[in-house]
Amino acid sequence: MRFAFTDEQLWFRDAVRDLLDKECPPEAVRYAWVNEDGRADHVWEALAEMGVTGLTLSEAYGGLGLTELDLVLLLEETGRVALPEPIVETTAVAAPLLEAVGSDELKAAWLPRIAAGEAIVAVGFVGTPFVSHANVADLLVLEREDRLFALPAERATIEQQPSVDGARRLYTVDWNRNDEIPLVSGTEGWHQVNAAFDRGVLGTAAQLLGLADHLLAVTVDYVKQREQFGVPVGSFQAVKHHLADALLQLEFARPVVYHAAYSMAHGLDTRSRDVSMAKCYASRAASLVARKALQCHGAIGYTVEYDLHLWMKRVWALAASWGDASYHRRRVALDVLGPPTLPGPSGPELRNRSAHA
Repeated sequence: MRFAFTDEQLWFRDAVRDLLDKECPPEAVRYAWVNEDGRADHVWEALAEMGVTGLTLSEAYGGLGLTELDLVLLLEETGRVALPEPIVETTAVAAPLLEAVGSDELKAAWLPRIAAGEAIVAVGFVGTPFVSHANVADLLVLEREDRLFALPAERATIEQQPSVDGARRLYTVDWNRNDEIPLVSGTEGWHQVNAAFDRGVLGTAAQLLGLADHLLAVTVDYVKQREQFGVPVGSFQAVKHHLADALLQLEFARPVVYHAAYSMAHGLDTRSRDVSMAKCYASRAASLVARKALQCHGAIGYTVEYDLHLWMKRVWALAASWGDASYHRRRVALDVLGPPTLPGPSGPELRNRSAHA
């Protein structure tokens, strides 16, 4: 059995890394914080030109027909640069979901546009009060009351809500459900909706890996250059311990996320449990790395003028999105141990068809 990515997957990852280093430097992320729509200029178009936005769509709709094993490395790279674009929502979640459950008319109208980078999709599942990137979406995929809807963004009313990450803006979305025809309802097609939720969890976990990797790299560079008492602070044993702890957590999380991508790509029965484990490990690792990075940078790490806060705030936002670590630990426990046998509250309903936190 092969336990490594193929050369083609690694080459694709490297090409995307080179593109993002060029098109999405820290200045572009900082610009997205103040830009009216919260996006960086030209990055989405460049990703579409490389085929990334349509990677999960079949070739019939202009996509590449690839799987989560191909996508996970690319999403990790988007995390590394704190990409201010809804790549998880559009490419990882909405595109394969719409291809699986959408009508022929809907697929013909939207999927080629998604593959070409001409349409952005925002996603909101039950249990999520806010929808990220709804302000720039052309299509909204929303779950309400055991029904899934896909509606053009102009038929909805959005209202911006506070967000810790200025490049990942949050909105409440309201629309007249009586005017919309559900994509799926009842039990029909819900396994596809559950798979879409798992893809969102996996994509967010992959981005957390990239965020953590970047934070660790810039912190190592900083402690090599910052001097105190005439020597680099990186030579202090306490700083070395901080960074070693951060690296250890990150390297533990990485294979768990990659294994979850394998489970998704091959439709394993353990898929939901595996992606929940991935989110737990990735959230914990990225949160720890962010904390250690702040400690090692000292006072400068607290300033908004310093780029470190852009990555830390993205970590905080993604660690809580698509279910936080506590939610996914309960999901794993439910899968392994079964439902609680004692009466009393058991926390929010866990998706294996149900809500997500």
